[in-house]
Amino acid sequence: NTIPDTSSPKMSLCRTAPQPGGVCVGARRSAQNGCSPAGPHSASYGAPKPVWSNMSREMCVPRGSAGRQGAWHVQAHAAPQAGPQGLASPRVMLKISGEALQGPAGYGVDPAILSGIARDVAAAVAAGVQVAVVVGGGNFFRGVGRWPGLDRASADYVGMLATVMNAVCLQSALEAEGVPTRVQTAIEMREIAEPYIRRRAMRHLERGRVVIFGAGTGNPFFTTDTAAALRAAEIGAGAFLKATKVDGVYDCDPAHHAGATLHRSLTFQEVLHASLAVMDGTAITLCKENDIPVVVFNLTTPGTMLQALLGDWSVGTVISSSRQEQAQPAPTA
Repeated sequence: NTIPDTSSPKMSLCRTAPQPGGVCVGARRSAQNGCSPAGPHSASYGAPKPVWSNMSREMCVPRGSAGRQGAWHVQAHAAPQAGPQGLASPRVMLKISGEALQGPAGYGVDPAILSGIARDVAAAVAAGVQVAVVVGGGNFFRGVGRWPGLDRASADYVGMLATVMNAVCLQSALEAEGVPTRVQTAIEMREIAEPYIRRRAMRHLERGRVVIFGAGTGNPFFTTDTAAALRAAEIGAGAFLKATKVDGVYDCDPAHHAGATLHRSLTFQEVLHASLAVMDGTAITLCKENDIPVVVFNLTTPGTMLQALLGDWSVGTVISSSRQEQAQPAPTA
């Protein structure tokens, strides 16, 4: 037998056992040989299933001694199943504001909120969603609140360290729920986290691990929203889910205007033109240019995070290239 041409996007080297509708073939393989299950799952998450990947090729390891060592196997898959909301990818970027973690205490991390987030993310991962996370640091330090004598760049670096504190706390909460988690930081601190490497991050996600990106972009003058938008574009996320303390995007501040109106759907252009306080213009522009829809929802409302992670975007405001595309989010399967 010969190795088939893998130039087609529907043909990729796999790490999973042949699935119904797929054919696993390889050079000099026996009829019994297959691919060893090594995907985004463990015994607790059920049977092996194909790995979601936008990488064109992967080495497939022969299972046991049934085949010749070192043989490559190619599985011909049908077109991949759509991700949440019919997107091409089941991978999402979850942005959590630091202030949302502090709870009623007004500072630090509320363990109950952290545990609630971990449970929702664990449920989404078990359902097959690949979750990347960026956490803000405003519950510990905000650069905008710096004092005289502390320059902006230094204040931003302190804020980056605050995001790493939150990332490590969230990692512990997720692993307590049985979810393997990796923290990657834009500023190297190898004793507690991996350095940010795009391909390694994508590989973690493909294997069912949650990846938390800390330290922003590693540069001052950029917000964590921009860092999340940048990472979302880099890893090929199908959506940007922004968890806040409000129900979505309003036409004015609901904390100061009782008659504020909640928008259910907006376009990127409307947000930029009206200067709506969703996130900074750089982050919105990054999402617009890479066609990554943004969903803004209330983290404190029970169940909304899990709904958003599973594709029910009616829980908040959807910002996309066209109102019509996301005005009526599809119900969760």
